[in-house]
Amino acid sequence: MARRMGHGMMGTGPEFQLREGEQPLRAANVRRVLGLFRPHRAWVAAATALVLVTSLLGVINPLMQKFVFDDVFGPTVQHRAVGRFGFHGFSLALFYAGIMVAVPILSSLLGILQTYITTVIGQGVIQELRDRLYRHLQGMALKFFTETRTGEIQSRISSDVAGVQSVVTDTFTSIVSNVTILLTTVVVMWILSPMLTILSLCLIPVFVFLTTRVGQVRRRITTETQKTVADMSSLVEETLSVSGVLLTKTFGRQKASADRFVRENGRLARLFVNQQMVGRGLMALVGTFFSIAPALVYLLAAYLLLGNQGRPIHFALVGSLSLGTLVAFTTLQSRLFFPIGQMLQVQLEIVGAFALFDRVFEYLDLPHDITEKPDAVALESGAVRGAVEFRDVSFSYLGKDRTLALDRVSFQGEPGQLVALVGPSGAGKTTMTYLIPRLYDVDDGAVLIDGHDVRDLTLESLGEVIGVVTQETYLFHSSVRENLLFAKPEATEEELWRALDAAAMADRIRELPAGLDTVVGERGYRMSGGEKQRLAIARVFLKDPRILILDEATSSLDTRSERLIQSAFARLMRGRTTVAIAHRLSTILRADQILVVDHGHIVDRGTHQQLVNRGGLYSQLYLEQFAADPRREETEVEAPAAS
Repeated sequence: MARRMGHGMMGTGPEFQLREGEQPLRAANVRRVLGLFRPHRAWVAAATALVLVTSLLGVINPLMQKFVFDDVFGPTVQHRAVGRFGFHGFSLALFYAGIMVAVPILSSLLGILQTYITTVIGQGVIQELRDRLYRHLQGMALKFFTETRTGEIQSRISSDVAGVQSVVTDTFTSIVSNVTILLTTVVVMWILSPMLTILSLCLIPVFVFLTTRVGQVRRRITTETQKTVADMSSLVEETLSVSGVLLTKTFGRQKASADRFVRENGRLARLFVNQQMVGRGLMALVGTFFSIAPALVYLLAAYLLLGNQGRPIHFALVGSLSLGTLVAFTTLQSRLFFPIGQMLQVQLEIVGAFALFDRVFEYLDLPHDITEKPDAVALESGAVRGAVEFRDVSFSYLGKDRTLALDRVSFQGEPGQLVALVGPSGAGKTTMTYLIPRLYDVDDGAVLIDGHDVRDLTLESLGEVIGVVTQETYLFHSSVRENLLFAKPEATEEELWRALDAAAMADRIRELPAGLDTVVGERGYRMSGGEKQRLAIARVFLKDPRILILDEATSSLDTRSERLIQSAFARLMRGRTTVAIAHRLSTILRADQILVVDHGHIVDRGTHQQLVNRGGLYSQLYLEQFAADPRREETEVEAPAAS
């Protein structure tokens, strides 16, 4: 339908594109991300408690190492009558070993439980974010979808949301865990040796500064990477769909399409390489420092204890540097550097993730052009008469004060009547049919159903009383049954067959081996053009709306399919208020009212005979297309003037 819109509707509107270089307020986005965790407060509290416990358990074994070396292997241990905690000798070693075995086992069990809880939290947040984004996009006006590539939308919902999944799942517990480990480790290290602790901490500010700079680069690359992913998704969706493949093959553009994909894929690969390599130099530096730090500690300890030609130097900050203290300190030092490295990596991941959050929140922040009033009225389908009225309607796809697609259009369609729209291409006929179900809102005037302005009605009830059959039939890649049940999920088997019979499609479905369970294929491509349209008509029959919007084009069908569809159309319109873009003289002759549309105006109206007798545009079109050959009512496939 987008190709018929006209009025500058094609392309990607700037208001729906990611604005390069735009950086939303980080604090605002942080609050929004934290708000996603609000429904999971109990789980977050449990995860926090587990993280704190496991982090505190981590300092026990290094202390046990100190006690083992000082109490079991130390030079004075043989002279002690009773060891620490009431044990001595091998019993003391067995006691320490028992603790050192029990603590990791307990930590591992708690870690499994912690992983489960954090995964539940993360998946809950991601599910809510994806649901919220999908619901929001469902409420967007048709204009958004005609101006935005399908692949771009798919990328935001799938790739962008998935990109923040690991960060949402792991970041919170990682931060809490690493902060706890860092604090407890620093405290214990300070107790053991303040001087060595200062040495271990002195390089941290440098790493933090470098990581911040690297994070800014990583965020920019992540944004560009996700934009390229969206481009790739759009390219695949456009060229590997059934329609895209047919177009590519019939124009002999397979090589050009493949070359374009190769270029985009190569660009994406380079961006992924850059994204992975950003900060790797920094992390390598940190890793190197982690490896050599124990040597620096041993060197400083040796200088402090053996300096000045072998005589110990006594500083208040040195502390007790026994053998057990040094072993425990170097173990704690690795425990200190690990959370620092983890937090540096998390910081990089968070910065990259916020580039993705920016893209998701950008879509969530798009306003809904079509909204319900708080006091919107719900139409009851059983009580709807089906009267349709346009009252001085003006509309532009580009907003007010622009070129008008419709200009002060007024007409009334009474219940049960057929109102035929006739006119040249681009006259505004399709636009008129879009305004009735509120796919767009009028700029001026009003569209009314049974005297109710459609803007005063609930969108759900409006959709229930209106049925639409377009010339571009859309079927889901599922069974015939599921395509029909989309109109009425609670329909019985008998109702399905009755709808198919009314659409002259029942015999064809019975011929298929799987019957109603036959899969129609991508966009219904396993069906012929006539079969697809008859399935669409059956779907509307099943819905049984009071108002029918009909685009009855049959230009691509053979004579038999065309006649079957025309017969189905006639049955479908019976007893309903129908607004039809008329392509057939037979439909025009049946019309209770013909509206001749040209350049957004209704330039004439009346019955067929009245319009022919009156002269004007309609008479000219009729004389050119039908009067020269009366048999064209039976043989004409589509009236060009109504296309």
